[in-house]
Amino acid sequence: MSVIHRFTGTETHYQWEDIDIRAYSGALEGVTRQVPIGPNENSHNFHVRYFRLEPGKSSNLESHAHEHGVIIVHGEAQLQLNKDLFILHPKDAVFIGSDHTHQFTALGDEPLGFLCMVVPH
Repeated sequence: MSVIHRFTGTETHYQWEDIDIRAYSGALEGVTRQVPIGPNENSHNFHVRYFRLEPGKSSNLESHAHEHGVIIVHGEAQLQLNKDLFILHPKDAVFIGSDHTHQFTALGDEPLGFLCMVVPH
């Protein structure tokens, strides 16, 4: 069954109807995630997730067997990708390969928001 979740957020605070804002795994303060397309929509082939990091906050430093597609939607980020560091801006797109270590950090005074697409694991 197809599903539509209407956007109800703002330019820097994304939110969709009927989508819970959850603490990020690892219970990092100032980092939340939403899953507008995922298991609740019976999406079996891909999931779309939105992560919000308050200024100065970071996601977990981690690696996974699954690939990621990431698009920065607001704010600026530092991305650690394996041993390299990159600065990312809105609309930058990143492919993170299998088992590549990665971590996002919000730079500046604005929150960082990005969409992350993955294959369910």
